[in-house]
Amino acid sequence: MMLVAGVDSSTQNCKVVIRDVGTGKIVRSGRAAHPHGTEVDPSAWWTAMGRAIKDAGGLEDVVAISIAAQQHGMVALDAEGRVIRKALLWNDTRSAKAAVDLIGEVGAEAFARRAGVIPVASFTATKLRWLRDNEPANAARVAAVALPHDWLSWRLRGFGPAGDSTLGPALEALCTDRSDASGTAYWNPATGEYDRDLLERSLGHDCILPRVLGPAESAGATLEGAIVGPGAGDNAGAALGLGAREGDVVVSIGTSGTVFAVTDAPVTDPTGTVAGFADASGAFLPLVATLNAARVLDAAARLLGVSHDELGRLAEGAEPGAGGLVLKPYFEGERTPNLPDATGTLFGLTLASATREGFARASIEGMLCGLATGVQAVTSSGVDAKRLLLIGGAAQNRAVRRIAAQIFNLPMVVPVPGEYVADGAALQATWVLTGSRPGWSVETLEAPTLEHHPIILEQYLARAA
Repeated sequence: MMLVAGVDSSTQNCKVVIRDVGTGKIVRSGRAAHPHGTEVDPSAWWTAMGRAIKDAGGLEDVVAISIAAQQHGMVALDAEGRVIRKALLWNDTRSAKAAVDLIGEVGAEAFARRAGVIPVASFTATKLRWLRDNEPANAARVAAVALPHDWLSWRLRGFGPAGDSTLGPALEALCTDRSDASGTAYWNPATGEYDRDLLERSLGHDCILPRVLGPAESAGATLEGAIVGPGAGDNAGAALGLGAREGDVVVSIGTSGTVFAVTDAPVTDPTGTVAGFADASGAFLPLVATLNAARVLDAAARLLGVSHDELGRLAEGAEPGAGGLVLKPYFEGERTPNLPDATGTLFGLTLASATREGFARASIEGMLCGLATGVQAVTSSGVDAKRLLLIGGAAQNRAVRRIAAQIFNLPMVVPVPGEYVADGAALQATWVLTGSRPGWSVETLEAPTLEHHPIILEQYLARAA
């Protein structure tokens, strides 16, 4: 039996799965927590990955490994390979003004054409511009910029600062993949090339960027000899793990909410709603992301003093539309629509609608309606959606699944709970090892019966952003 490892270095945790190459069966797994916050010292990811690997039984019998991770995070390195400052994560909104400045200089349509995206606070380019404008001494020291998965793969192969690595600070050995590069806002998914002008406008000078690898191209090997795959951004990793193909739209409800689809051609959206990302298979991954997803339910459950299961039971006690009660759940600002300073708003309070059941229902409906507008945007960009895959921790709540079937007017499948990002990384490692993309099966938890209630989304859209 040959074994491969897949890593998901997400915002909150590091997960590792060890799978059998031939069957795709999970042999063992492990995890470790990441620190909270919107800026994190990358060394915490490295430490957590080591703990998660140990928890998974180690890598001694693993022949290939690949790392998928949260996108966009800015890892700025000096000439000696040292991390210059804490990495700003995707959910750090301090660079909102930098995004506006970059759009003003380049133009929204030009950005969409050149980078597949229009800058928002999440993207790496805006974080570099923030660094240039607010920490000029740190910006001047930047010799290379990496993303979380790039940096972890580099360290895993033995590179890093002198005294803290075996092979030293070889910045030219940094590698990435198409999916993560497309989340920087200075790489062109259509041409497969970095746009150095956009990089220099962001950082203020040129620097080393990771070499972009193909879907089955090896990044090298660990010091122990295991092949290291190119890695991926988290959503592209999930698409691989789910076996998503053209016609599939994936809705993921985790720390953030995402809607993405696999297409054979790049998508350009001059409004900036849909990010024209690349995927990890050689195709493209048009994507809409929301900052407010499962934590909306955390907040609602906390306010009502109930568990998540109890929140679901309360929600099922209210009628679709919650009697006109509508929650715009912008608790952390919002990325789509681009409202970094927005706050949550509850509309439609009346003596009749002001119930625990109504608020529970409005919380779930508001979270899902934000994602439903993402599905509308993706399909309006030309994606021919035939099936919706609902994943993420919140999808395990029965009320969330039932209400989703009332909002999304597409045939729906809920796969069994799984670490699909890590699974996708393991699949990629197998692809690099064998030269063929595996066809591992994904089990279905439920295929909810559609019971479309247009009023839910209609009343949500009627409330101005």
